[in-house]
Amino acid sequence: MQPSLREVAVRTSPESPDVVGAPQAPRMIDVARLAGVSQQTVSRVLNRNAYVSRELQERVERAVRQLGYRRNNAARALVTRQTMHLGVVTVGAMQYGPAQALFGIAEQARELGYATSLVSLNDIDRPTMRRALDHLVADAVDGIVVLAPTIAAADAVEGLSASVPLVMFEPGVSDRERTIAHDEVLGAQIATRYLLDLGHPTVHHLAGPPGWLGTDARIEGWRRALMAAGSAAGPVLAGDWSAESGHEVGLRMLQRQRPTAVFAANDQMALGLLKAASELGMHVPEDVSVVGFDNVPEARYYQPALTTMHLDFMEVGRRCVDRVLQLIRGSGSMPEPIEVPYLIPRDSTARYRPKPGAGA
Repeated sequence: MQPSLREVAVRTSPESPDVVGAPQAPRMIDVARLAGVSQQTVSRVLNRNAYVSRELQERVERAVRQLGYRRNNAARALVTRQTMHLGVVTVGAMQYGPAQALFGIAEQARELGYATSLVSLNDIDRPTMRRALDHLVADAVDGIVVLAPTIAAADAVEGLSASVPLVMFEPGVSDRERTIAHDEVLGAQIATRYLLDLGHPTVHHLAGPPGWLGTDARIEGWRRALMAAGSAAGPVLAGDWSAESGHEVGLRMLQRQRPTAVFAANDQMALGLLKAASELGMHVPEDVSVVGFDNVPEARYYQPALTTMHLDFMEVGRRCVDRVLQLIRGSGSMPEPIEVPYLIPRDSTARYRPKPGAGA
């Protein structure tokens, strides 16, 4: 039995049909007259053309808002041979990072006048990915974003050709023409280095599940930081991104390894680890310091408030849309700098204070 594809189509609302006696909708020429520019300039602003001055752009956007002008995407498609429709293939959309990136994609696409169609995959292999891409191409999309941060998805896309431009989000890799990335290796290094700089002899790692690009990137960054400091790397214990797994694995880690510092691969697992510490009579950060990853909105309300790495996943989604539109238009511009995470210190970390009989 072949794996099924689940599709959710989200399209921008078409313009309302003409109604007898209704006021005529504002046209592009009306925007041009109000802004004191040519229709060509209005078109350039609406198409986000880089060769329009900031002053002209603001004048046109002000006129668009004042008149309530809406673009006729059907007419534009006839002229440009574009459908104003982007496809998105996603895996793991229930996780915080992919879900935020997906929201960024939808928002940026809508802002630029594009509809989006989503294909959500459960099982990943080359035939399944091929069918997903073919499905979207048959739906007449102008370009495709693959938001599937797993090793299997990256392998499935590798070597597959698509008849439309395709961009993929791959955490931990280099930002390339067809790839948008977070430097999650560096993010893990920063988190681990922060704990080492607080004097902790070493840092233990509560990793994400196997098969995720983010899991591998964060393990790699953790190991690099320990190696650079000459600190020993203990065994890696893995959860499944959930708070429940963080609690279960955290109980084993805290009892067996007796860490004074733990870097958790995401904030949900860090939450479970905090509960495990409390159940064992350990105090955070007095007995063990904890750093998470992702900076979920609730992290500041954990008890204690969680020190974590911030990643702007919505910006990743927006950049995916911008990059695929560059490819659609054949602009050939160089990729923007890779997104760099940064640390947000809170109450779950403290300077190391040795205790009699305590291990590292």
